[in-house]
Amino acid sequence: MTAPSDLIERLGHAPGTRAIILNADDFGMCHAANVAIAELLDAGHVDSATIMVPCSWSPEAFAFAASRTDLDVGVHLVLTSEWTRYRWRPLTAAASLVDGDGFFPVDVVAVETRAAYDEVAAEIAAQLRTALDAGVDVTHLDNHMGSVYGLATGRDFLEQVFALAAANGLPFRLPRRMDGAEADAELRDKLARAAAAADSLGVEIIDRLWSHPFELVGEGTAAEETYEQVRDGFVTLLRAVPAGVTEIYLHPMVDGEELRAAVDFASPKREFERRLLADPVVLRVIEDEGLVRIGWRALRDLQRGTAR
Repeated sequence: MTAPSDLIERLGHAPGTRAIILNADDFGMCHAANVAIAELLDAGHVDSATIMVPCSWSPEAFAFAASRTDLDVGVHLVLTSEWTRYRWRPLTAAASLVDGDGFFPVDVVAVETRAAYDEVAAEIAAQLRTALDAGVDVTHLDNHMGSVYGLATGRDFLEQVFALAAANGLPFRLPRRMDGAEADAELRDKLARAAAAADSLGVEIIDRLWSHPFELVGEGTAAEETYEQVRDGFVTLLRAVPAGVTEIYLHPMVDGEELRAAVDFASPKREFERRLLADPVVLRVIEDEGLVRIGWRALRDLQRGTAR
């Protein structure tokens, strides 16, 4: 396990502090997401959330965030639209960002292959501006499906994201490094170059980015994973958090008719994530492990106070 950066110390915590940011992705995707995420934010069970601005239910998320500027809400920069029955489009007239039906493409490969740099820059700027104009006190930026990282083909859009983040004094979800067998030398080198680019612009990034499997193992079969199994896996993840700042992102939603009509799979897993974030067992593990929960606002304040 590689050592963390000095971020935790610059945030005012002791060296060796194990800090986590529990972030709820996909705020604004649908009403089912909005209900769950607003509930968790209000109760303090998540530390932040990010809004999918191009989605049909983003106005409801905007209204909540604008009324609760004490909470940490960022923008989930969107360049893909992955579901079969529920799709969304760019805010800009960007020919390189749409498929044959006029929606964002369904996968990251299509974005990395076809998207024009200037059109990506214009689209993500429009998404941020829309949230700001709606009254959201945007605390940070992150990215839907990792479409700006260049992980599929090597062609990334981090230069455009960093420029937007630097111009608006916003931190961005990028792990400074990745540990484990999945992080080969090429990926480590790519992350090191990206981190150096962020540092050169004064954009704050995190030490690590973690989650757990998006899908429910064995969904629809006799071997379908239970809530308790999902919770046990999440507890194991929490116990393994090292020193430094680690964001753990999930996608909590209300499982019901609306969500099942919108998504192709994993609706039960979204409900499980809603439950586990408020589960006393999970909350006790966070306390027992001495994990310090922080929000993205702290990184934004640090960035704005020390921006070069």
